Amino acid sequence: MSSSHPFSLLFKVLPSLSPLPSPLWCAFGSMEKATKAAFVLLSLFLLFPRLRASGDCDCSSEREARDAAKALTLKLIAIAAILSAGAMGVLIPILGRSFAAMSPESDVFFVIKAFAAGVILATGLIHILPDAFESLASPCLGEQRWQDFPVAGFIAMSSAMVTLMIDSFATGYYERSHFSKARPVEEKDERKGDEESPRDHAGHVHVHTHATHGHAHGSAAASPEEASLSDKIRHRVISQVLELGILVHSVIIGISLGASETASTIRPLVAALSFHQFFEGIGLGGCIVQAKFRAKATVIMAVFFSLTAPIGISLGIAISSGYDETSSTALIVQGIFNAASAGILIYMSLVDLLAADFKNPRMQSNGRLQLGAHLALLLGAGLMSLLARWA
Repeated sequence: MSSSHPFSLLFKVLPSLSPLPSPLWCAFGSMEKATKAAFVLLSLFLLFPRLRASGDCDCSSEREARDAAKALTLKLIAIAAILSAGAMGVLIPILGRSFAAMSPESDVFFVIKAFAAGVILATGLIHILPDAFESLASPCLGEQRWQDFPVAGFIAMSSAMVTLMIDSFATGYYERSHFSKARPVEEKDERKGDEESPRDHAGHVHVHTHATHGHAHGSAAASPEEASLSDKIRHRVISQVLELGILVHSVIIGISLGASETASTIRPLVAALSFHQFFEGIGLGGCIVQAKFRAKATVIMAVFFSLTAPIGISLGIAISSGYDETSSTALIVQGIFNAASAGILIYMSLVDLLAADFKNPRMQSNGRLQLGAHLALLLGAGLMSLLARWA
């Protein structure tokens, strides 16, 4: 006798194949009913994870909507907090130069610069460079991964060498251009002095320098004014290259924060990046003060630094709907720019900030200042490294 149910044959065959004793089947009235009950239970067991997953997806969608709204609020808070922290950090050395204790010639200024240099060094080595390695070796790149060659390290090294070249050529160019303008005035004064009458000429000792012949008559090769001008030119080059490296990094971290849609990820970044911008601002502000820019240039550099990270966050918010931080394009761009920025900051912190100040005769002759600067360096690098736990 045939049955119209599609699983009728299965319900009749399974009991005969089952190793379970017949009393168990009898508890359901018949073997066919017991097989049907077992099949229903098995179906419910298999379908339950799907039902639970479907319910989770619905709840997850609602949760994601609430999380996106909370994330947007945190992003707006981040813009205000990072803008304030960056502006405060860069303005402390600029406004503090009117006080004797904060002037570039004071011991306190040396200690603050050492602290800021430690922050910038840790930023390049602990924060930016590992992110570059992670981006360029990400599994999301697929076949485009460069695991056989440390591309991030190569880009950082190349960036440091290019920074050295820019530093050297720019300093040399500005020094030549400034001194070439001053030289015709000196030569004119020399000719005027040579035309003086013997009576006037005998009343004093004529002092002049021949730059082309490499010898001097009664004077040093470089006057204090020339040495001061050379230092000012070098500090201007340092401050501009340093700001370039910081700006590139600030845009990248700003876009990453603005494109994130997870509130739990953004919340610790707000505090960490605020401290990050504050400390970097102190280092950049100290270089700007030593460069002795005019008021307009000083304001422009301070404003650029303060606004870059908030602008990056705003760009991240604008492209968050279509931005995929795991896409190959995003990972490659972030990795390359992070590596280049790390190379710039590592070079600037070690060569132009630490080496220049720590080998300064003033610090070498003052043991207390030397100890304070070393402790400030360790403190700045340590605190910035600690922030890597959250950002």
